[in-house]
Amino acid sequence: MLVLFLAGAPSIFDSFTLSQILTKALWLGIAAASLIFLSSYGGMISLGQTGIYAVAGFTMANLVHAAGGRHLGWDPLAATAAGIAVATLFGVLCGAIASRSYGIYFLMITLAISVIVFYFFAQVTTLSGYGGIRSVTPPAVIGNPVINPLPLYYTTLAASVLIYAGIRYLARTPFGLALQGIRDDPARMQALGFNVALHRTLAFGVGAFIASIAGILSVWYTTQISPGGINVAQTINVLVIAVIGGLYRLEGAWIGAAVFATIDNYSRVWMPNVGDWLGPSRFETVIGLIFLVIVLASPGGLVGIWESVWARRNRAGRGPTQSSRNSAPETVDDVVDHHEAV
Repeated sequence: MLVLFLAGAPSIFDSFTLSQILTKALWLGIAAASLIFLSSYGGMISLGQTGIYAVAGFTMANLVHAAGGRHLGWDPLAATAAGIAVATLFGVLCGAIASRSYGIYFLMITLAISVIVFYFFAQVTTLSGYGGIRSVTPPAVIGNPVINPLPLYYTTLAASVLIYAGIRYLARTPFGLALQGIRDDPARMQALGFNVALHRTLAFGVGAFIASIAGILSVWYTTQISPGGINVAQTINVLVIAVIGGLYRLEGAWIGAAVFATIDNYSRVWMPNVGDWLGPSRFETVIGLIFLVIVLASPGGLVGIWESVWARRNRAGRGPTQSSRNSAPETVDDVVDHHEAV
């Protein structure tokens, strides 16, 4: 039903809402989905997704016609494929480096990856231009998103649906089940003969592939890319989106992104001035307060709050529901049973 509603959204909303909220929420949701895939199914909370999608965006922007960078004049579709491939390979390499670390060490290594990518493009102006690469040529099917946002909106919506369905399918494959087992008990899975480091590396590569798609869409959306758009603040924004929506539920990626994009646009119009600490320019303060309230109210984010309310309603009406358990990621015992059955 939600997909049908979004498909018909252009007939309901004006072009501003379609572009500045819905399209932005969809590609930001894809970026957050790459993080949620790693955290929910692999037990890896990564701060490297922004750096990875920056590699995809800068690679694509340098290969097509653009103002700044290398502007090599490739066909936009070929440049898009190259950007995704380069970023995915970069993600696999980063995963190989980080896959043997856990907890805060994994978090810091992935944060370092994003910081390294930021400073690399900030200093190598041959690849990033002076202040960024502008007027990036998108594929003909996208056209000019400023004049006509519909093609980019539907492309972003289709990419979101395919990524959501793809992650759900991957989670039920032997690789996905093994990854969830490693998330719950890596020592036990190692004893069963699974290559823990390899599975975590490949999972990081899958997350990089998803993040690279978000990077390409972000460049098409803004028609430019600059080092300022891939700094630590953007890295934190992706994490905030995932936590607001629900860090361990895939749907939370797009829910958190929709909340983030809505607040980003309308808080600047509706927010009153309260001394020096709150006003239309204090978006970070507002999103920080909302982030704090949601984390305190429900570690599962907005999806967790909705599931709690729905469970209470079911218990009050006709007894406990099992739907949340049926939709939860597999446990290590499920993986072991599947492995023994095979």
